[in-house]
Amino acid sequence: MSKSLKKIVEESREKNQPEVDMCDRGISSMLDVPGLCRLEGTPELLCSVAPDQHFVSHNYLVVVNAPTRGAKYLKVTLSHITQLVLSHNKLTTVPANIADLRNIEVLNFFNNQIEELPTQISSLQKLKHLNLGMNRLNTLPRGFGSLPALEVLDLTYNNLNENSLPGNFFYLTTLRALYLSDNDFEILPPDIGKLTKLQILSLRDNDLVSLPKEIGELTQLKELHIQGNRLTVLPPELGNLDLTGQKQVFKAENNPWVTPIADQFQLGVSHVFEYIRSETYKYKLNVGFDSVYIQELPLNSPSDVTIVEKQLKNFLKQ
Repeated sequence: MSKSLKKIVEESREKNQPEVDMCDRGISSMLDVPGLCRLEGTPELLCSVAPDQHFVSHNYLVVVNAPTRGAKYLKVTLSHITQLVLSHNKLTTVPANIADLRNIEVLNFFNNQIEELPTQISSLQKLKHLNLGMNRLNTLPRGFGSLPALEVLDLTYNNLNENSLPGNFFYLTTLRALYLSDNDFEILPPDIGKLTKLQILSLRDNDLVSLPKEIGELTQLKELHIQGNRLTVLPPELGNLDLTGQKQVFKAENNPWVTPIADQFQLGVSHVFEYIRSETYKYKLNVGFDSVYIQELPLNSPSDVTIVEKQLKNFLKQ
């Protein structure tokens, strides 16, 4: 049987704990915890604990509202919080006064029903880790790229595409990990090359048909996940990266690769990178793999010439 929130807070105060853990408590409304829902109880109680972390995942919250009028303790508490975990609830919106979390470093909204974000979220100057995975976002707010300290951004399992990103998205040059898997991207914008501190880039299960050459500028990349897309070739510039060592990860299965690349994958990732660095690959990429295939066909009989002529006609029609 779940304890009352007041009891949980009292226990945290008695134990002098910096965390208030309210995960899996069956909470449907927050009556006396300022900064998380409705402030109707005793904010003084929470303030006396002065927690800097709130964990309220796996509950039934549908509203998060941080009222400020008539609650002087609320502002103190909000400015103190550094971590807020609201994953696995039923939130549909994030309040505009999320900006009151001036010292927040970690925000976790994973697995909710959030459809849009307020522009005020870009004012969180100390935010380092933002998890918005498994929501219903189809766009990001204007100015989203103005988060100067953001290091980890998880946007997995949303409805985003290349048109969902604001103009300054790639100003997030402090990013070390970017998760865009399970969205609807067909193109990865060339500005991805500006995120030179990236160590992890996950693009799994999108609709990508190509990768920009600028991906080769991400020289600190240690993990690249591009499996489950519609990629047929790789940019030669990808060969600038070291993704073949024991500590590196390169996942690219479930793509309709052209035969030469597919053959190299059969031999191993190191063979793929060696191949895309080769002049042979660059040449074939420039003239087209189909045309090279026609050019290299052996001509041993008049019937072979006829076959080549037919293939050439079909190729020119494409």
